[in-house]
Amino acid sequence: MKAVIPAAGIGKRLQPLTLTRPKVLLPVAGKPILGHILDKLIQSGIDEIVLIIGYKGDMVIDYVKEHYSIGVKFVEQIERKGLGHAVGMGLDDIDEPVLIVLGDTILDLDFDHFVKSGKNIIGVMEVEDPRRFGIVELDGNRIKRLVEKPQDYIGNLAIAGIYLLQHENILKKAIQYIVDHNITTKNEYQLTDALQVMLDWKEEMTVEVINACYDCGTRETLLETNRELLKTIGQQSHSLKKTVIIPPVTIGQNVCIENSVIGPNVSIADNTTIAQSIIEDSIIDKRSVIQMAILKNSLIGQDAFVVGHALSIDVGDKIRHNLG
Repeated sequence: MKAVIPAAGIGKRLQPLTLTRPKVLLPVAGKPILGHILDKLIQSGIDEIVLIIGYKGDMVIDYVKEHYSIGVKFVEQIERKGLGHAVGMGLDDIDEPVLIVLGDTILDLDFDHFVKSGKNIIGVMEVEDPRRFGIVELDGNRIKRLVEKPQDYIGNLAIAGIYLLQHENILKKAIQYIVDHNITTKNEYQLTDALQVMLDWKEEMTVEVINACYDCGTRETLLETNRELLKTIGQQSHSLKKTVIIPPVTIGQNVCIENSVIGPNVSIADNTTIAQSIIEDSIIDKRSVIQMAILKNSLIGQDAFVVGHALSIDVGDKIRHNLG
């Protein structure tokens, strides 16, 4: 089965980290966001993946080729015309099932069960305030319509970033339909609008409630996702000089830590050096140096150098930050 992953976004809300790399390559709980998604898909038996790339797409290509042997096709979305447009670029005119997984969302669900269902399914999650989301309105077990941010209550099942369609060619035609008829939402061709066209064409769809949907679109949700995923990772044993580890924590290879307190909820990538520091609820990326710092709720990029005291900071790649 083919999986299409739209991963062309810039990630403005995660700057400065995304000034030098795409959002899908930001680390969370020990690996890039995209790595979590690809691992789940490969484990479920997906044998063909199409990645829709855009902003700094060469870095995505390099990462995938370095870490994965599965066949991946890369398609560049030069013009950002919306999620529907992006997905359409990855589709072929064939009557086969296709799985769509958003590139900035990590899902907790049984992928193997999901892809073998034999139905048109939209993954959903229950939300407290439906007015903030795209909502599925049901008629029994079937989807009646899809409504973006409804002001009147029609249900609390929000679209969660995974879609299984049994007929790739019909989805492709529906996306082409909204383009030909200039059907847009906020001036973009949306996947939701194309799915509504399929419903209008009498294509039956149902839902599956996702156990958890971890959004990685903002610094707050990225840190929250890091906290939640770390709970599911087995704790490593560490032999560190005069250092206290408060789980959950994940530490990469060739990391030097001394005279520090690390945790809880900290991810530290490979080849990082930390000394005389206290770090909590933070993500530290590769080859960074942290000295005499107090960090909480912080995102530190690759090759960064941070010295001094702080409470919460974001430092981009290759930045020297002396906090005094």
